[in-house]
Amino acid sequence: MIRRRAVLYGEVQGVGMRLACAREARARGVNGWIRNAPDGTVEAELEGERGAVDGLLTWMYTGPPAARVITVDVSELEPQGEIGFDVR
Repeated sequence: MIRRRAVLYGEVQGVGMRLACAREARARGVNGWIRNAPDGTVEAELEGERGAVDGLLTWMYTGPPAARVITVDVSELEPQGEIGFDVR
């Protein structure tokens, strides 16, 4: 089990990023949350099996069709045993 924090930069708010990411996370069995930040970025914490989390992080570099992701900053966190995936 791993946990990662991701901050997405670019045109990532108002383009369906949070809902699309939640669908992807649930389909991959990834737990955690995603939210819009006041500075225009999108923040997420992802927890699950390494392959599932890495796959979701790869997806985040593109996101839904309307998104224009410039970069994703990823950092490691300690797993918390979170269950489910929330859009905040």
